[in-house]
Amino acid sequence: MKILTPKQIKALDAYTIETEPIKSIDLMERASNAFVNWFITQYPDTERTPIKVFCGPGNNGGDGLAVARLLNRKYYGVEVYICAISANPSPDFKKNLKRIPSRRGLPVINIKEGATFPTFGKNAVIIDAIFGSGLNRPITGYWGKLVEHLNSLENDRVAIDIPSGLFAEETTKGISINANKTLSFQFPKRAFFFPENQDRVGDCFIKPIGLSRYYIQQAETDNYFINKNLAKLILRKRQKFDHKGTYGHALLMLGSYGKIGAAVLATKGCLRSGVGLLTVQVPNCGYQIMQISCPEAMTQVDQSDNYLSTVPDLTPYKAIGIGCGIGQASLTEIALFKLLGNTKLPMVLDADALNILSKDPAKLDQIPINSILTPHPKEFERLFGTTENDFARNELQLAQAKALNCVIILKGANTAIACPDGTCYFNSTGNPGMATGGSGDVLTGILTGLLAQGYTSKQAAILGVYLHGLSGDLAAKDKGQASMIAGDLVDYLGRAFQQLEL
Repeated sequence: MKILTPKQIKALDAYTIETEPIKSIDLMERASNAFVNWFITQYPDTERTPIKVFCGPGNNGGDGLAVARLLNRKYYGVEVYICAISANPSPDFKKNLKRIPSRRGLPVINIKEGATFPTFGKNAVIIDAIFGSGLNRPITGYWGKLVEHLNSLENDRVAIDIPSGLFAEETTKGISINANKTLSFQFPKRAFFFPENQDRVGDCFIKPIGLSRYYIQQAETDNYFINKNLAKLILRKRQKFDHKGTYGHALLMLGSYGKIGAAVLATKGCLRSGVGLLTVQVPNCGYQIMQISCPEAMTQVDQSDNYLSTVPDLTPYKAIGIGCGIGQASLTEIALFKLLGNTKLPMVLDADALNILSKDPAKLDQIPINSILTPHPKEFERLFGTTENDFARNELQLAQAKALNCVIILKGANTAIACPDGTCYFNSTGNPGMATGGSGDVLTGILTGLLAQGYTSKQAAILGVYLHGLSGDLAAKDKGQASMIAGDLVDYLGRAFQQLEL
């Protein structure tokens, strides 16, 4: 799914209105129906859920008026609060205001600057339709204080399309509605995917409103949202006469004394990714553990007892993964740089492999092209430096992906995948239950296995990250987020593949 800018979406609306053809007021009605149909699934109790809709004078406010009318028809108790921010409301706002029924228990209250802020009972839900994505300056003065007041209430806040005050394409320095839920029309906004906006956006939902497919196909963007359809396009179907040689031979270099568990998790993730053959190099202390835990993998032992110190013959392999639990012993550092200098195979570098590189960033250019780096935010900072905000960090991530000719996966909620071609993919799967030790090790194994099977680094990153998160979502349904462990991701990976194969 493409992620378009507010300017592109405005042009898309206009193109749809012209070519469908459809009147703008009717397109607004379509969008409002999409919101209402979603809203009633979130708040189904019409008798105990009073609705307070705050509308600005623009088209976002017009959406709010239409939503208020439609919810009123669904027998919710609705009140409309019109914020007199401008003396010149949009034409569609005016039309929807005229459609508000005067005798069906739908009061309309005008709020002018200086008016006392309203308060509500605890069950009321506030719907935010004050400012849309066209906002180009921070909310200040009385209206900023109104937003602060609404944020201070214990009521749920639900934003139509985008929380008021949030900038879609740059960091938001001023006040915004802190929504519990946001329903975005047709596309998510790029701002939704950054941690700095977690409290502003809340849980994000996306609903199509029938905008022009032709325009969407032609629209140019560097930003994408990974959904099931995209993952299915990448996943290759297995053929009848395929054999283990068809699916590649991967090498994982993992573990140190006390951290062989990381090696086990990465190995199991790699095996479950569909790789044909897997060899794992571990220090001597991990030999028996690996043989017992992962009999499907071939285990070879490093000459050192407690850490990795040697590079094996790399001839048999199609891809290499290194870093999980390896520590930062001096001989391990030497072995890592020897490995980087001895191969052009695509690699997955994680954890301590990245930490070792961060000590000498000048050696980053030794990483083979088309490799995949998988830092979490702190590892990213150690590698590439700090930034002022998440938008700047995303730009730095993209710049480094281009400079290194590698894919950089910045792990977290909506994991961001920066590619050397300048594109960035944000993931749609995963949940906070995956915030547990070992989850990243499983991902390293999955990515290495996909690379060995012949997927490009971009394909492996998109598919691997999506499957990793999907397995976490499936595990969370059965076990609950708080009780999840990294091994659950391995156990549910097969079901994640099955969902893509349906």
